[in-house]
Amino acid sequence: GLEKLFNLTILNLSYNRIHDLSGFQCLHGTNHKISHIDLHSNCVNNINHLLQCTKGLCCLTNLTLEKNGKANPVCHIAGYRETVLQMLPQLTALDGINISHEPVDPAEENCSDLQRLEDILGCLVSSGCPSSRYQNYVTLPVATPHIDQALAHFRQRTRIPVRSAMSSSTELVSSSEPEKAKLDKIYSEIRIKKPEDQISQILQKVSDTSRREAPPNVLKAKRDTDPTSESENESGKENNRKVVKRSKIPTYRRTTLSTRCHANHLKSKITDREEKKSSSKRPRSSQRDSHLSSSPDTRDLEVVGQKAEILTGRQSNIEKVEEINSNATEESTYRALIQELDQEKERRWKAEQAEKKLIEHVRELQKHAKEEKNIQSIAVYTTDRLKELILKERDVKARLQADVQQLKGETERLTNELNQARNKEAERQKAMQALEEKLSKMEMQRLQQRTIEMKQVQEAEFKASANAREVQLLRISFRQQKEKVKQLRELLILREQEQRKELETRVALNGPEFQDALSKEVAKEEQRHEHRVKEFQDRINMLNQKYAELEDEFRLALTIEAKNFKEVKEGFEYVAADLAEHKRALFEFGQKEKEMTSLIQDLTSTVEEQKAKIAELTKSNEEATANLKCRTGKLETVIEEDKQKAVQIELLKKENGKLISQLTAQESVIDGLKMERKLWGQELAQQGAHLAQDRGKLEAKIEVLTNEIEMLKRQKEQDSDTIKIKNKIVDDQTETIRRLKEGLQEKDKQMRKQHKENLEARKLFQVQLDEKAAELEELIEKLDRQNERKEELKQLLEEKEVELDDIKNAHSALKKKWQGKGELLSQLEVQVKQMKETFDIKEKKLIEERNKSLRTQRIAMEKLREMDDAFRKQLELILAAHQEELLQLANEKEKQIEAANEKVYYVEEEMRQLLQEMANNKKAMENKIRRLTHALNDFQRDL
Repeated sequence: GLEKLFNLTILNLSYNRIHDLSGFQCLHGTNHKISHIDLHSNCVNNINHLLQCTKGLCCLTNLTLEKNGKANPVCHIAGYRETVLQMLPQLTALDGINISHEPVDPAEENCSDLQRLEDILGCLVSSGCPSSRYQNYVTLPVATPHIDQALAHFRQRTRIPVRSAMSSSTELVSSSEPEKAKLDKIYSEIRIKKPEDQISQILQKVSDTSRREAPPNVLKAKRDTDPTSESENESGKENNRKVVKRSKIPTYRRTTLSTRCHANHLKSKITDREEKKSSSKRPRSSQRDSHLSSSPDTRDLEVVGQKAEILTGRQSNIEKVEEINSNATEESTYRALIQELDQEKERRWKAEQAEKKLIEHVRELQKHAKEEKNIQSIAVYTTDRLKELILKERDVKARLQADVQQLKGETERLTNELNQARNKEAERQKAMQALEEKLSKMEMQRLQQRTIEMKQVQEAEFKASANAREVQLLRISFRQQKEKVKQLRELLILREQEQRKELETRVALNGPEFQDALSKEVAKEEQRHEHRVKEFQDRINMLNQKYAELEDEFRLALTIEAKNFKEVKEGFEYVAADLAEHKRALFEFGQKEKEMTSLIQDLTSTVEEQKAKIAELTKSNEEATANLKCRTGKLETVIEEDKQKAVQIELLKKENGKLISQLTAQESVIDGLKMERKLWGQELAQQGAHLAQDRGKLEAKIEVLTNEIEMLKRQKEQDSDTIKIKNKIVDDQTETIRRLKEGLQEKDKQMRKQHKENLEARKLFQVQLDEKAAELEELIEKLDRQNERKEELKQLLEEKEVELDDIKNAHSALKKKWQGKGELLSQLEVQVKQMKETFDIKEKKLIEERNKSLRTQRIAMEKLREMDDAFRKQLELILAAHQEELLQLANEKEKQIEAANEKVYYVEEEMRQLLQEMANNKKAMENKIRRLTHALNDFQRDL
């Protein structure tokens, strides 16, 4: 849709989700005038795509991808600004910063454009009303330097991007733009001064030549009239057609002084004009300078040719006067004729002055007619512009209705999503309640298991204390046995002594009695020893059984704890998954809420903008109608005054043929000026699209023009007074006045026609204004409807906010529950740690007691071995068989002890493995609890 918008200069596409810029490719080339593009707060992420789509925009000077913190993903790429400015040399500002890294104020550019357009209109007004009364004397080609300058500057402003696009690299042109502007200003002032200096020099030359060539005795001269405004190329045709006219006026010393004063007055005006132009701060373009530098040369040539003709006429008159002076006989008659001629010349001079004033009055009337036409054209243009604005507002209204429908659909969709979310939340709450019930059951089971474990631990402690008591009893019995062994040794020693004594005294060793006694005692001792060994084996078996029972109980407790840990772990994972789902749902709801708030803000801003636009339109329409009424009243008063002046002019009677020819020449000049005005009007109509935004300033200019019209009315009143005074002088010129009367009647007819046309145009404007008022009423009604819809949407938003508050309250309650559960978990962790510490302490105690019992057992075995060795040494010869049996029994006991030690070692290894597994499980549980705490903390932060 942007292909046909050739005069589009500013395009704002900010705050959208645009990522594809291929639509700008249809705007490539010099036909389109787009210069400002705003794309901030979009989704443009490919810098190559951006450069490809904007490289062909020749007039692009300002590109905004980042503004007020709202950017595109492209802006975060390294070297983004340098690459864009290098690849797009036509840019003068990127993201509100120019090439010299200075912030750009967009209001200054708009103000400069408006000021230039105001200069154009001001120059049009100033060119339409000539200020000097000496404008009639020289009819040179019409020069409008201010208009040409402003238009050239405006065109150059649109051509600068094209030139920069033709150049492949961004040189130091952008940095030296103010210097170029200064140089252009200086050159333009110099070029404007040149033709004015040349005109002043020509006037000085003419005045000097007139002074030199005038004889001292005869004070005759001829007054010059206004030459036509044709160029030097058409001078031959003018000579053939005899269009250039002159009027003869008596030129004594008084008249020469008047011509000198006239020249001096022109010089002073030219110097004032130069000072004004040099003091003005408006930039002048080089294109207008070249035009100005070429046009003054042709003007100088025309003026020089005309002055030469005037000088030749003067020389011929001087020669005639000299011939008259040569005739001495006719001096008396010559003096009388001179007096008559002087009187006639004075009369003619007065008549010419009156004629000039009448011509000025006619020109003023023509100016008023042209101003009325301009006002009508401006009114037509404003009506067209208002129509366009109304059409645009209709389009905007249709778009807003479509947006409202889209928003309705989105609100319905969001309400459905909210209902779904509520259902999901209800389901989740039910699931949470079920989980809470499960957790409470798990906690009850844990408490029961803990009580059971505590009971088991207490029983194990009791058993350990019983074992310790048994160990103490065994130690006591071992000590008693040691004492008994000592006593036995003493008894053995005593018996040996007794036996030795008896052997010495009584019995021999190899006797049968001795052997029988030995065999009996050995049998007794063996029976005792076997009985003790059986008792020790029974005790060892009992201890092994108790130890195996303790191991089985400990394994059962570990398996139960592992099952409980698995169940807790599964519940924790399930709860963590639910938490993640709840977080996601909350995050999605937050995003949707943000989107809804942003959409509502956009809608409110658009509605406010529409209200402001409609208020501005109504104000502008009212102001336009008031201005039109004021202008029509003023024009009616002006027309009445013109009629009165026409009645006064009817009293004037005579006029010379020269004046008629001058009037025809001036009418031809006026026709040429009209054609030039039409051309300027066409150019201004073409540039009217650029002046659409300057409506308020144009109205201010129109007010200034009305003030100028009042000033002109005052001047007209003064002129009417002067005309009344000089009516007596013009009584002799009735014929010329009749002809003027006919011309004025024709002009009156034209004025009446224009007045009728103005009335018809007013009627049309009133009809159009009524239609626009009806349309504005319709728009206001539609805006009221939209406001009602907006209030309904606000109510819906309030309801949704209330629902969101309820959801937040429920969420806070759930959060509190989870905090309580977290505290319970922390307490459970503390209790588990305490249980572990007590278990470790008890385990260490049991290990120390086991080590002590093993040491005592080893010491006892060593002592028994020593006793056996001593007993064997003593009874080697006698008790060899007994010793062999004792050795076998000792070997068997050692094997049993080693087997028992191996069992103890295996049990220790199993305990160590179980402890390692418990430690690993504990670490995993701690890590999971830490993760859960982190997740809960993150969840709290998100909330």
